[in-house]
Amino acid sequence: MKTKLFFLFLTSLFIATLFLCNSFAQDYTTWHLPEGTKARLGKGEIQNVAYSPDGNTIAVAAGIGIWLYDLQTYQELSLLTGHSGSVYSVAFSPNGQILASGSADGTIRLWDATTGESKQTLQGQTGYVRSVVFSPDGQTLASGNSDGTIHLWDVATGVHKQTLQGQTRHVNSVVFSPDGQILASASLDGIIRLWDVATGEQKQILQGQTADAYRVAFSPDGQILASGNSDGTIHLWDIATGEPKQTLQGQTGNVISSVLSVAFSPDGQTLASGDNAIRLWDVATGEQKQTFRGHTNGVRSLAFSPDGQTLASGSWEVIRLWDMATGEQKQILQGHTGAVFSVVFSSDGQIFASGGTDNAIRLWDVATGEQKQILQGHTWYVRSVVFSSDGQTLISGSLDGTIRLWDVATGAHKQTRHGHGMLVYSVVFSPDGQTLASGSGDKTIRLWDATTGAHKQTFQGHTGYVYSVAFSPDGQTLASGSLDGTIRLWDATTGAHKQTLQGHTRHVVSVAFSPDSQTLASSSWDNTIRLWDVATGEHKQTLQGHGRHVNSVAFSPDGQILASGGSDKTIRLWDVATGAHKQTLQGHADWVRSVVFSPDGQTLASGSSDGTVLLWHITSTTTKHP
Repeated sequence: MKTKLFFLFLTSLFIATLFLCNSFAQDYTTWHLPEGTKARLGKGEIQNVAYSPDGNTIAVAAGIGIWLYDLQTYQELSLLTGHSGSVYSVAFSPNGQILASGSADGTIRLWDATTGESKQTLQGQTGYVRSVVFSPDGQTLASGNSDGTIHLWDVATGVHKQTLQGQTRHVNSVVFSPDGQILASASLDGIIRLWDVATGEQKQILQGQTADAYRVAFSPDGQILASGNSDGTIHLWDIATGEPKQTLQGQTGNVISSVLSVAFSPDGQTLASGDNAIRLWDVATGEQKQTFRGHTNGVRSLAFSPDGQTLASGSWEVIRLWDMATGEQKQILQGHTGAVFSVVFSSDGQIFASGGTDNAIRLWDVATGEQKQILQGHTWYVRSVVFSSDGQTLISGSLDGTIRLWDVATGAHKQTRHGHGMLVYSVVFSPDGQTLASGSGDKTIRLWDATTGAHKQTFQGHTGYVYSVAFSPDGQTLASGSLDGTIRLWDATTGAHKQTLQGHTRHVVSVAFSPDSQTLASSSWDNTIRLWDVATGEHKQTLQGHGRHVNSVAFSPDGQILASGGSDKTIRLWDVATGAHKQTLQGHADWVRSVVFSPDGQTLASGSSDGTVLLWHITSTTTKHP
């Protein structure tokens, strides 16, 4: 009997352990978290995608690292981290054993594609690494950089072989010819150059276009080079003569989107290009064959599967896999976001909203980290999101000049408010929930009736864009921060201008009131935070420590801590009473755009240009490493 019970115990333990392992394997929100964080919402902004040579894996260069996906199950395999900046480019070696990545941190990393272990870090170049590519024999790696240089590296040893100079601006794309003898480079200087790989000498400049060149690709036979350009065109070049063969343009009308990506099918008969859609072209005739639509942002990366049956496309927020035979979408790999400009908790702390460069608002479950809904409708970046006090309505302000109201429960769009002549940077509810304030690029603040949507009042006086607005918790004062370097305090009831606070030497991009309404915090691109006495307008303190622009400030619910997020990729916590720096939180790979405390004060959320939101456990981090 005891033996039977012991066997049952072991069986139960094994099943429980297996279940926990499987649960953890799926919970990518906790993979490689920075110290002090609970979860990561979003997988980062997508920069580039690449197929493994066997077609079983896809690698995604993102704001926080490299994601590997299994293309049989469409599940995340792993997240490779180690770069200290966004990853701009990834490439598999021809034998599929090595993965190379180029980053904003100025380094290239070589990874074991099977184990995910970092093999080598290639250093010595300056500027961002915008593009990496292996030679066809796998022995040489080429990198294109933001300083206009191209570097050649020995893959086996990691030794730097050569620097190719000539481009005068960012090198966005480098690619080897199929025989490995020529390297092509495309740059923001609008020039495409062909280089002799053996000697490093410039062979030819391809002339005939005036626009910036974003991406280049060789046809499989090496006879044609395609370039995608900022004027919405694709040029096909004859490599033997250096002359342009054809110019392809699929967009019409006044609004032309840049061609951000080009890729040839393995048989060389089809060229795919990405602008605001994916366009397929017959290489022989130059005719447009088909258009795939679905992305809400520019298609930044395209890659054909080795068998040519599937096309992968990546925009900022999503990867889409397309069936080339039918033109139908096969799968969407989700969870990625563009740069995150604004983050906010619902009043009960259960839902979290974020808005950014993917033109969408995302609602997340705080407890699980799962994405609940995507609210779409804006046609440009979402710069500000805020919940109503009852948590039933979400307001978003966008660079498309509109303010939208959303039903939180259903995700339905309720209302759109027009009136600002330009970009809307900030939206905020009054404490009683009856009034909505918005700050805009038209240099004004507008007050709206939160129920009817009627325009109530316009505040004028700033001479620069109004970047941030905030109501005092007592509802008596509205503060506005502007690119003119000033903060203005307004009577929230009458609209009368009360005071102008001066002292910052550059743009004021964020303002926040303390919970008792007595102190105002402002952050600026002069790298400082200032604390002001609301009653007198006097400057109380200047908080210094960020190495670059301070983009956001937020008070904890008890008013004792001030959090700030900066372009130096850090979040800093400050003691409000003394102005002392308490702690620096590190973990983002790009600018921290927004910070906000949860209603209970135990969690701090930070939104970043790396395309993720990090949730920080404040009760532990504020007592650790003081």
